[in-house]
Parts: sequence; structure tokens; C-alpha cells
Amino acid sequence: MTALTLSNRDARWLWLSSHGLSGLPTGPLDTEAMIHRLGFVQLDSIQIVARAHHHILWSRNQNYRERDLHRLMARDRKVFEHFTHDASVLPMEFLPMWRRQFRRMGEKISRSSWWGAMDPALMADVKRRVAEEGPLSTRAFDTVVEGDRAMWSRPPHKKALDYLWYTGELATSHREGFTKFYDLAEKVFPAELRDIDLPEAEQIDWLCHAALDRIGFGTLGEIRKFWDATEVPEVAAWAAAAPDLVPIEVETADGGRYRAVAVADIEARLAALEPPSQRLRVVNPFDPAIRDRVRLKKLFGFDYTVEMFVPAEKRQWGYYVFPLLEGDRFIGRLEARPNAARDGLEIQNLWLEPGIRPAKRPEKVEAELARLARLIAPKR
Repeated sequence: MTALTLSNRDARWLWLSSHGLSGLPTGPLDTEAMIHRLGFVQLDSIQIVARAHHHILWSRNQNYRERDLHRLMARDRKVFEHFTHDASVLPMEFLPMWRRQFRRMGEKISRSSWWGAMDPALMADVKRRVAEEGPLSTRAFDTVVEGDRAMWSRPPHKKALDYLWYTGELATSHREGFTKFYDLAEKVFPAELRDIDLPEAEQIDWLCHAALDRIGFGTLGEIRKFWDATEVPEVAAWAAAAPDLVPIEVETADGGRYRAVAVADIEARLAALEPPSQRLRVVNPFDPAIRDRVRLKKLFGFDYTVEMFVPAEKRQWGYYVFPLLEGDRFIGRLEARPNAARDGLEIQNLWLEPGIRPAKRPEKVEAELARLARLIAPKR
């Protein structure tokens, strides 16, 4: 079969459309549907303007507010938290396809020298307390870090809580601020989903097809990395057996090409494409559309690095820098902070990409920051 060639323009348009960054971020709000379409939303504790998960959802619909995600998790049980490539929130209906990930994470921890041996008695005691007392955060326990205090050191009770969470014995009940409260899985996960036991091959097939459906096109490595819930040989075997993959060549921003596969309805998706809105967007550093920096550079020619964990003297830009998207181009990057009164946001630094004229860009950034400030406005 002759490979379909995807022009760089069409690749950009399809990528932004697939990730909900093409149309205007307005209209009726359906947070559950947004999460379902994205597949997951990464959680992150850093709060410069808004935490990543809230900013990501707001970028798709600016009517979103933090309480909307809390309601879906704590009250409606429509989403759950677990680990994709990082801690994330996922649609609850995906739970049957996540059983193997609970097992994989347990196996990964058991092979990790950093985790060390888990104490069965401590884990049993943690589960007993949660069962008797209800949802608990790590603050309810008092074990302390043993040995040297390294950056990622955690006390024994925190390791026990996390191990039980990774393996699906505990689940996130809710959060207060960013503090996680753990509960027994059977009190969080609906029984009708928790008891479904799908064959391993069916879970892998779903994970791969669901990843490809959400990105539209990608290499096998990109499909695997979407959830980070499968192994390289599993994805290779899936691709060899899947009858509906469309081979394509994707044109890169610098005129090169690379091979990938696309969804079965790729031609219909391309025919339905419309030019992305020219509205300027302040994109979160952890947004799913840009989290693969290699792919971002290939498709958009935008060289972007998260420098939060880079020593200050070695940073090229800054600690928390937002990419700026306009139409189908990333036109620059921004540092912004809440003002002293915390009723607005201020530009600290604005860097435009080579060849981008200032024109009215600073004014467009100010207007978007004014809208973003509503997300972080004091709760009424």
C-alpha cells in the first residue's frame, strides 16, 4: 500500500484539532467529555498561575473552574487518578482497561532498588486504618524518613500509601487543595467496572487504538508513550496484527519526512479540517499537545524545554515558561505571575520566536492573561 503523505500544514491542523486546541475555547462546558476526548489530564503540584490540570482543561473551554474537576472526582465518581506517563486523571469508564497498569506498576516497584522492600505489616496497618477511619491523607500518619534526606525521600507510610495506590488497592477519594486523600478502592471504583476482567490482549488492543484515536497519527513509539501502559514488543505485535492502520508519511516543519501510522478514518478527518483559530493561547508546559518535545519540534519547529529542574544559572529562559500558540504556530514564550493583589496576572518576560513581528502580540497576551486570571480569581 502506498503511504499517504500528510503535509506539515495538515499535520499541525490535525494535531491541534485532535487535542482540542483548534476551535475557540468557549461554549457549553462538559468537563467529563473533555477528559474523555483527551484520554487523560496530567496532574502537577506546581502552582505559578494555576496548577497544570486546571490550566489544561481551561485551555479547551474557558468556562471551566477548579470545582468542576473536584465534583467529577469526589461526588460523581466519573474520573479516577492513576499513573500514565505521570500522575493523571482519567475517565472512570476506562477502569477495566487499567487493570494491567495496576499490575505493571506493582511489578515495576518490586524491581526498583529505590523503593526497597515493602513492609507487609505496615501496608496492612495502613489499609486497616483507611478501612476504619475513612479517607486519609499522608498527614494522618507519623512515620519519618529513614537515613539521609534526599530530594525524593519519603517516609515509610507514604511509600506504603503510594504502593497500595499504584497497585489499585487504594484509590484517590478526593483532594483538598493538592493534598490527596486515599480510600479503599472498592469505595471509590464502581463495582460494575471494578469486577470486569478483560483478557490481556483486549486491554492492549484498546490501549493502542484509543491512543491512536486521540492523536490521529503517530509512530509506534508515540502510540506506546501516550498512556505508557504497554511495552514495546506488545505495541509492535499489535501493529503487526491490526488490520485498520493506515501507513503515512508526515512532513516535518523543516521539510523532512518520517513514517507513521494513522487512524482508519484519516482521510475523512483531513477533509473535515478547518483552519485553527487565530486566538492567542497561553499553553501550559504540561499540556498533552506539547509534552513530547521531540515531536513538538518535528511538527511545529518549536524548540521548547521545561527548565523547572534545571539549575537557575543554566536556564535559557526561566523556571516556569508558557509556550504561546497562535493559529497553527507557536510564536513565543512567556513568564507571568499573579500581581500583588492576586486579582490579575503580570507579564514578567515575553520572548517572540525569530521572524514573529511584535504587531499586537503583547496586547493579545495581556487579553489572554486577563481571561486566565478569572480561573485563579478568589473563590466566592
